[in-house]
Amino acid sequence: MESDLAKLRTLLTEHNDLESAASVLRWDQATYMPAGGSHARGRQLATLDRLAHDRIADPEVGRLLDRLQSRGSGSDAESDGARLLRVARRDHERAVKVPAAFVSELANHRTESYECWVKARPANDFALVRPLLEKTVELSRRYASFFAPFEHVADPLIGDADPGMKASVVRALFAELRAELVPLVKNITSQAPADDSALRRTFPEDRQLAFGRFLAEKFGYDFSRGRQDMTHHPFMIRFGADDVRITTRARIDDLSEALFSTLHEAGHALYEQNVDHAWEATPVGQGASAGVHESQSRLWENIVGRSRGFWNAFYGNLQKAFPDELADISLDAFYRAINKVERSLIRTNADEVTYCLHVILRFDFELDLLEGKLQVKDLPDAWRERFRADFGIVPETDADGVLQDVHWYDGFVGGAFQCYALGNVMSAQFFDAALRAHPSIPHEISEGRFDTLRGWLTTNIYRHGRTLLPVEIVERATGASLSVAPYIAYLKKKYGELYSL
Repeated sequence: MESDLAKLRTLLTEHNDLESAASVLRWDQATYMPAGGSHARGRQLATLDRLAHDRIADPEVGRLLDRLQSRGSGSDAESDGARLLRVARRDHERAVKVPAAFVSELANHRTESYECWVKARPANDFALVRPLLEKTVELSRRYASFFAPFEHVADPLIGDADPGMKASVVRALFAELRAELVPLVKNITSQAPADDSALRRTFPEDRQLAFGRFLAEKFGYDFSRGRQDMTHHPFMIRFGADDVRITTRARIDDLSEALFSTLHEAGHALYEQNVDHAWEATPVGQGASAGVHESQSRLWENIVGRSRGFWNAFYGNLQKAFPDELADISLDAFYRAINKVERSLIRTNADEVTYCLHVILRFDFELDLLEGKLQVKDLPDAWRERFRADFGIVPETDADGVLQDVHWYDGFVGGAFQCYALGNVMSAQFFDAALRAHPSIPHEISEGRFDTLRGWLTTNIYRHGRTLLPVEIVERATGASLSVAPYIAYLKKKYGELYSL
């Protein structure tokens, strides 16, 4: 049994290492790779993705799993061995259903599509990338077909990102969320908007990046096991437990861009840096799901990073970093500026109250595209009409509309967006549970201390990696099933005070 377990771990480690090597190439593509390298990069990633797929789909992995489980290895469902076998079995059985040729085709297409999007968005040229997006929809449907029968064509894609979730479950949650958010947005935006001109002055990029690094370190992000670089669309990426990297982007005329994207990605990185090292190089040694991951980026970016207590601790540091730019701006004015609620075009820059409406819009479009109710050629017009209906504004360009997010141009259509709203919902539920366990957390945040909060999150979420399903993490950490109620209560309390509702 020990010999079989050692063999299995060797194969699983090889799979992990191949995926990590591919991640290094994807990080380079998004940060430093010259434009001319895209063709070769597509070939290289196709090779690595195929080899990684072959390793986890290897029949020997299935035989080892069968032998270990038939002999009772990991018979205790809560044991480390049982958890490893459970996750490895799930990954193996999904991989077996997907042909290796498809994996290579997808990797090549992702690279080509991403490089085209990098050109198309600044040029406001949807026609340039449209044929590639049409192929992405086709590939997404084909991928889902490998897992038929299913309740909805999006279910396999959603399940990859958020295991245990299906289109019907997400739709129900989103309907409840939208019913609460629409009137809240209407109430707030009927008032005069907060003045955020203080954020629109000229802020030198190097000082923005330095201050973001300062705050990420205060959160607990370990730069000896990570780094930060610039990219088109910020992301966090994990090469190993001790190499977890973040990226950001900056605008000299918008202080919030780099500041909050850095806090967001640092939240992701805290998760990965605090998974139990015992799971390193196994399928278990990473975040549980896209939604749980997003709960951490949104918790640190918004619930902590946009709180009054946080800026009680750090606004003086920010003024020292930008003495000329912020000397005349009070803490109260700054706090209101970073929490301005408005009907806006760009999801990544959206405020907490309107953000989920951006996500629900994209989720609905994904389902319509996969179901064939919406054609790619009609997507820009559909986007404008939906924005008019939901936000009362219309994007003047596709760059601010259907081209703004990288997700459909570097992956599947389906499973890409629901995690952002699920993460918002989970973030409030987790924070509530942390406060029940440690009522001192808000006071500690106002003093710039995060050890207690980070420790609770590590104990209840981070260290488990993928050993638990998202619904299990929520229930164990909070004592309740997933609910939108804590998130809505958080928004109504915070923004009720800000806007005197």
